[in-house]
Amino acid sequence: MEEELIDGKVDWRGRTAVRHKHGGMKVSLLVLGTFAFENMATLSLAVNLVSYFIGVMHFDLAGAANMVTNFAGVSYLLSIVVAVIADTWIGRYKSVIISGFFEFLGLVFLTIQAHYPNLKPAICNPNDKNAVCEKVKGSQEAFLFIGLYLLAFGSAGLKASLPSHGADQFDERNPKEAKQMSSFFNCLLLAVCVGGSVSLTFNVWIQDSKGWDWGFGISTIAIVFATIIFAFGLPLYRIHVAQRSNCLIEIIQVYIAAIRNRKLPHPADSEELYEIEQDKEAAMELEFLPHRDIFRFLDKAAIERKSDDAQPEKQQNPSPWKLCRVTQVENAKIILSMIPIFCCTVIMTLCLAQLQTFSVQQGFTMDTRIGKHFHIPPASLPIIPVGFLIIIIPFYDRICVPLLRKFTGIPTGVTHLQRIGVGLVLSCISMAIAAIVEVKRKNVARDNNMLDAIPGEQPLPLSIFWLSFQYFVFGIADMFTYVGLLEFFYSQAPKGLKSTSTCFLWSSMAIGYFLSSIMVQIVNRATKNHTASGGWLAGNNINRNHLNLFYLLLSLLSLINFCGYLVVSKRYKYRPQAPAVKDVDSQ
Repeated sequence: MEEELIDGKVDWRGRTAVRHKHGGMKVSLLVLGTFAFENMATLSLAVNLVSYFIGVMHFDLAGAANMVTNFAGVSYLLSIVVAVIADTWIGRYKSVIISGFFEFLGLVFLTIQAHYPNLKPAICNPNDKNAVCEKVKGSQEAFLFIGLYLLAFGSAGLKASLPSHGADQFDERNPKEAKQMSSFFNCLLLAVCVGGSVSLTFNVWIQDSKGWDWGFGISTIAIVFATIIFAFGLPLYRIHVAQRSNCLIEIIQVYIAAIRNRKLPHPADSEELYEIEQDKEAAMELEFLPHRDIFRFLDKAAIERKSDDAQPEKQQNPSPWKLCRVTQVENAKIILSMIPIFCCTVIMTLCLAQLQTFSVQQGFTMDTRIGKHFHIPPASLPIIPVGFLIIIIPFYDRICVPLLRKFTGIPTGVTHLQRIGVGLVLSCISMAIAAIVEVKRKNVARDNNMLDAIPGEQPLPLSIFWLSFQYFVFGIADMFTYVGLLEFFYSQAPKGLKSTSTCFLWSSMAIGYFLSSIMVQIVNRATKNHTASGGWLAGNNINRNHLNLFYLLLSLLSLINFCGYLVVSKRYKYRPQAPAVKDVDSQ
C-alpha cells in the first residue's frame, strides 16, 4: 500500500505530510489536551477576577466588571493580530509555543504581585462603609496591567492558533476526515468543559481559600503543562505552511482594483474575467474557485482593461492593485458574505459578559451552602452547565449527529447556520430567566429587610442554585452557537485565512465584551436621574440596583438580534468547495 500524501500540509521537517502517519483524530487529542489545560488556567480568572479587582485592588463593582470585560475584549481582539502573523509568517505551531510562553510570563507577574504586599494596596474591606480603601495606582497598577495584558496576548495566541491547528489535522475533502473534523470541533468544547470544570472548582477554591497567589500559581503550572503537551506532538502533526503572502492584503487589493475599474462594463460572459491558467502543477500550490453571481461590484477587480486594438491587455505579471484573479475576488466575496453572520453573534457575548460579572456578584449575596459544612464559591456556579455539557456533548456528537445525518445528508447533522440560530434563541431565553431570578432575589432581600446586607457575611435566605437556571440554558447555547461558529468560519474561509477566520468568533466576543463595558456606562448615565441608586448598575450595593431591568433589556436586544439573524442567514450562500487534487504518485 503506497503512502497517500496530503497536499498543502507538511511534517515538522518540511516534507509533505502522509495520511495515517501524520494528523488524524488521535493526534488531535494532543491539541484538545492543550486546550483543556489552557482553559483550566484561565476560566477561573474569567469568572472570579471581578472578586480580585474588588477585594484586593479595591475597584468598585462597575469598574471591576469593566476591567474584566476590557481584559477579555483585548485578549480576543489580539487574536486577530496573532492569527494573521501565524497564517502569513510563522505558522500555527510556532504561534502556539510562543503564545504559551507569553501566557506563562503574564501569570508569573500576577502571581508575584498577589504574593508580595508591597506590590498591591493595603488590606481593606470594601464592604465596610466606614473603611477608606485605597485603589491600586502608580507602579502597582502598572505591574497589574503588564501581567494582565501579557496574559491577554498569550491567551489570544492560543485561541487564534489552536483550533485551526487542530482542524489542520483533517482533510475536509476526504469524507471520513470531514466527519472527524466535525467531531473535533464538538470535542473542542468538551475540552473547554473538562478543563473548565477543574478551573471552576479546584482553582476557584484555591483562590478563595488559600489566596490569589496560590490561585495564579496553579494557573501558571497548568499553562506549562499545556505547552509541553502540545510540543510533544511535533513529529506527528500535519503542519500548515505559512503563506508568506498576506491574504488580508489580497482582499484589500480586490476592493482597490474594483474602485479603480468601477467605470469598466461587466463582460457578457464571466469566463472573460481574469484568472491565471489552471494546470496540474499550479493547482498543487494555488486555490481555484468558480465565479459566483453575487456582489457583482467586486467582479470589477477581475476585468481586464482593453488596449487600442480592443483586445484585453495580456500582462505577464499584472499589478494586483489593478487586476485580481477570479479566485481572489471570490475570496473577498466569501469574507464579505460572512460579515453579517459575524455581526449577529456580538449580542450573545454581551450577554455572556454579564454571567461572568454581575451574576457572580449576585451569588455573593445568596446562600452558598450545600449541606451543613460545604459552601460553593459563587464563581464556581458555571460548573453546573459545564458538568451538563460534559455529558451532553458526547451524546450530541455520537447519537444526535449520526441520527440527524441520516435525515439531512449533512456530515454535521444540521447546517452550521441552523446550529448557530438555536444558540441565539437560547441566549435570549437565558437573559429572560436571569431577569426573573433577579426579581425573586430582590424580593427576598426586601421582604427580609436585607437590602443593605453585607455580601458574603449576611447571605439572603435564598439558595445560590437559583442562578443555575440562567447558566444552564446559556451553557447549551454555547454548545450550539460558539462551536457552530468555529466550524462555520473554518469551513467557509479562504485557504490562506483559516486561523484568521476562526478569529471571527474571538473578534465577535471581543466586540461583545467592549460593548458590555460601554453599555454599562450608557445605562448608568441614562438612568442616573431616574433611580435612587444613581443608575441601574451604579454603586456596590447590588440589592439597590436594577439588574433585573438590565437583564430584561439584554433579552429584548437578543430577540431583535435573532430576527435579524434569520434574515441574513437565509440569504447566505455556502462557498463552493474546491475539488481535491489527487497526488500523481499515488495513482
